[in-house]
Amino acid sequence: MSPYNSAPESICIIRLSAIGDCCHVLPIVRTLQNTWPDTPITWIIGKTEYSLLTGANGIEFITFDKNKSLASWLDIRRQLKGRKFSVLLNMHASMRANLISTAVNANRRIGFDRARARDYQWLFTNEQIPAVKHQHVMDGLFGFAEYLSINNRNESWNIPVDEAEHEYTKALRNSNQPLCIISPCSSQRANNFRNWSIDNYIKLIKYMQDKYNAQIVLTGAATKIEQEYAHGILAGTQQVTNLIGQTGLKRLLALIDCADLLICPDSGPAHMATAVNTPVIGLYATSNPERTGPYKSKHLTVNQYPQAIAKEFGKAIQELRWGQRVRDPEAMGIISVQDVIEKVDCVLAKPSVVN
Repeated sequence: MSPYNSAPESICIIRLSAIGDCCHVLPIVRTLQNTWPDTPITWIIGKTEYSLLTGANGIEFITFDKNKSLASWLDIRRQLKGRKFSVLLNMHASMRANLISTAVNANRRIGFDRARARDYQWLFTNEQIPAVKHQHVMDGLFGFAEYLSINNRNESWNIPVDEAEHEYTKALRNSNQPLCIISPCSSQRANNFRNWSIDNYIKLIKYMQDKYNAQIVLTGAATKIEQEYAHGILAGTQQVTNLIGQTGLKRLLALIDCADLLICPDSGPAHMATAVNTPVIGLYATSNPERTGPYKSKHLTVNQYPQAIAKEFGKAIQELRWGQRVRDPEAMGIISVQDVIEKVDCVLAKPSVVN
């Protein structure tokens, strides 16, 4: 490792996706800015993720559109032509990010250690951060700052949101009720079973309404499965506001910021809530919350991952690869309604929330 005796002239970061991981990267950027306030930072980011982070102060964003991969890559090359960076921090271990990194002219090209450098990332870098076992994703990303001898973290986000989005949220909220957002679904990927059942959400919502007179708002994208969840939950409940498919990421962030509580599986909104200090009850059975859970709400996480691991593999977590996924479609059923109710009570039973 070769730390800088003075501030580098410029820094380029590559982290394309996903929403949660880009939320994790932002505090590392804030840490770099605190240490080297005069060093310009350029971040190559996915188009969707940019829609959340656009306007973040002190960052030049260059967007990549995965739906137009070749054209977008050529556009990035055009934008970076003739530019040279002191250091590239490639925080995204994927072949797509590797190929994009070839458009970046930088003396120092820093990537993950060999164990985490998927898709041959080490062929596209000339330095690697040290390997550290059993880290949360955000702690692992802070390894890039630590590699540059920056150890004073700035765990802040400061994602800008237009006042119009805040006004929308204020108009939606009933002031005499705790506002609880449920984002019931995770992003859809093959063999990636993270969603709790509709019936369980219905039982939970009825409890929260009966016990705390909670105002419930559903959020999510306009995917087929999320629309099915909305239809099923609304059919089994009353006085639930459905905003699934009706909010952009900035508006969703404003809603989460205004809320008393967010409930969701392993998904981007959990990390958006962390960015605005809203408590998150994360529902985890198929992924390890010690690695990917909401960073500041670990005490509220419903963690049935050890039980799911034991059921599928017959082993303890320590015997398997860190972050090993559970591929059992029934695994999320290990989480009971009572498990979640206990966490809800931890948040909503506080007088400052319900009064």
